[in-house]
Amino acid sequence: MSTSTDTILLEPITHGQEERGSRNEMRNAEPTNFDPAADAVIAESRLADSQVPDGGYGWVVIGACSVLTFWFVGSSYSWGVIQAALVKQNLSSPASLSFVGSLTAACTSFFALVNARIVRWIGGRKTALLGVLCLGLGGILSGSQFIVVSTIPAQYFNKKRGIANGIVYAGGGFGGTVISFAMDGLIQRLGVEWTFRILGIMVLVTSLPAAWLIKERAPIKTTTFVEWALFKDVKFATLFIAGSIATFPLLVPPFFLPLYANSLGLSASAGAGLVAGFNFSSAIGRLCCGFLSDSIGPVNTLFISLLVSALSMLGVWPVSSSLGPLIFFVIVNGMANGGFFSTMPTVVTSVFGSKRVGVAMGMIVTGWAGGYLMGAPIAGYLLAAYGGEHSTLNAYHPAMFYAGSMALGAAGLVGAVKITLNKSVLKKL
Repeated sequence: MSTSTDTILLEPITHGQEERGSRNEMRNAEPTNFDPAADAVIAESRLADSQVPDGGYGWVVIGACSVLTFWFVGSSYSWGVIQAALVKQNLSSPASLSFVGSLTAACTSFFALVNARIVRWIGGRKTALLGVLCLGLGGILSGSQFIVVSTIPAQYFNKKRGIANGIVYAGGGFGGTVISFAMDGLIQRLGVEWTFRILGIMVLVTSLPAAWLIKERAPIKTTTFVEWALFKDVKFATLFIAGSIATFPLLVPPFFLPLYANSLGLSASAGAGLVAGFNFSSAIGRLCCGFLSDSIGPVNTLFISLLVSALSMLGVWPVSSSLGPLIFFVIVNGMANGGFFSTMPTVVTSVFGSKRVGVAMGMIVTGWAGGYLMGAPIAGYLLAAYGGEHSTLNAYHPAMFYAGSMALGAAGLVGAVKITLNKSVLKKL
């Protein structure tokens, strides 16, 4: 006996009906440069996404990933506090110390593809445990955690993927807030050396249990180390370049706020407070961008966050000659700055498929290496060239304009990706 489905399939389809059906499928399809009929990964990703629980044990994984970002992101974004203390001790120049602080973040990119492969070999839990041990023993080797927290949430969330990633990366903002205050107090009481030791111990005590809670819903089967065909897609290539440019200005505000505060005559504690405020705002921004990703789309959210970041560095920071405007800049730029991290994994997953998010994120994060490594040091060299940290406030302006211009360029490229996906301004992408 034929079912209703059999009847429908046996009904003749006119040419006009076929065209209308194709148009409806195109409208309902997720925006992507790949045809599901030709790209099995996209089709497999959509099937997998339809089966995710959007909750359950996924919330435990999100909480555990958030603890990891609390430390490995928060530590990087608190470097400005230690940098100011070391500059005060005449240990080295801001440019050289910025280079040292950038190495941790840069290693995240240098080893991104290797770490993506490690996740596939030994799983998310063991990779996270390895990353925690490395972070506790030396921050420069902690990059493996970024791939874990960027890829595992996609196995548990689809409709709530944006807010899930927002919660994960908000942990880094809250970590930066707490660690900034803790660093300032520890430096004043125990010195820089014991500050590092105590933070390392705290990382091991809190993060090892969190790493143990991370597990995959399904094994990661991707065997490709680098999917070179992705670079043939104009959207991927543009997003790759946009991310590479966007990382240059990201660490400039948190690294240089304490020095800038000192040039205003503020105390070291006030500088640490500004960094903490920046990180707290970043945490709120990551959560807000997570909600926005689910409501207006991750590509739109990424564009807005980069644009706001650029405008705040070009228009607000250069005129912040007193504490009030500087606090306003810290809030606005901190919120926009955090949106980049919480939104990028959602963009990659939604556009290129959850089944290839590991290799795609590994490729994109590798492109961030130059910005992570040299973004803040370039700002330091510009500061030195125009008078140094003890000169007038105008000496900081070239570094501010450099950082703002890079963010603006990245926003323009993401805007181009948005137009390529759909020319409608109001379209959810």
